[in-house]
Amino acid sequence: MRASLLQIDVNEGESVESRRLRIASLVREQAGADLVVLPELWTTGAFAYEDFGSGAEPLEGPTYEAMAKAASDAGVWLHAGSIPERDPDGPLYNTSLVFSPSGDLAAAYRKIHRFGFDKGEAVLMGAGDELVTVRLPETTLGVATCYDLRFPELFRGLVDAGAETLVVPAGWPERRRGHWTLLAQARAVENQAFVLACGTAGTHAGVPQAGHSIVVDPWGEVLAQAGAGEQVLTVEFDPGKVAVTRDQFPALKDRMLGLTAPRR
Repeated sequence: MRASLLQIDVNEGESVESRRLRIASLVREQAGADLVVLPELWTTGAFAYEDFGSGAEPLEGPTYEAMAKAASDAGVWLHAGSIPERDPDGPLYNTSLVFSPSGDLAAAYRKIHRFGFDKGEAVLMGAGDELVTVRLPETTLGVATCYDLRFPELFRGLVDAGAETLVVPAGWPERRRGHWTLLAQARAVENQAFVLACGTAGTHAGVPQAGHSIVVDPWGEVLAQAGAGEQVLTVEFDPGKVAVTRDQFPALKDRMLGLTAPRR
């Protein structure tokens, strides 16, 4: 399976409309990949709190339309990162969109864990309450977003729901880059799953971004990692390694605590 993680520079000098067109073109360039992944809140910037309201879109807004068309044109599964979604009947949400190669919406995930400690995203956006998996021909994706990475129980729930590849778009700050790599590897090891974690580059709202998007295998080995700037990180991996790992080292079968019925 071939995956391309698009580590986008969210440049404040670039309009949202221009960035949307640029990224749609970049997605089309990934034709031949099985899966393409974008970062969190790449239209506004994850720390640009003052822009969440003005930059919010309905679910099927301009970013949805542009990314659906790009996925269809490229013939790829596209995790289009997340957008600030404006629910006409409720609050804003940090919502991830996953499109099939035909351009149909395969899943939408509203971020469950909001960052900010009673400010920023934590107060400006509502919390999602559903775990989301997406079945691809080669693997089942478990969908999470940025700050979710710090909450292992979410990923256990995704594994219970059948996830084999955990996809984490993010806008992770440079000052905590060490945690980014450490947590991506931890989630891979403890769940015996692939982790594809795609971050943003550059600086937005005064916060330097970590970049360093990363792909980790079920044993915790780093298969590929980006640098700090904008780039496309492409990696080939064998989804069958998840079943082999879980069979050879069946630690998940020895779980004693926190077992719950999976939600889909």
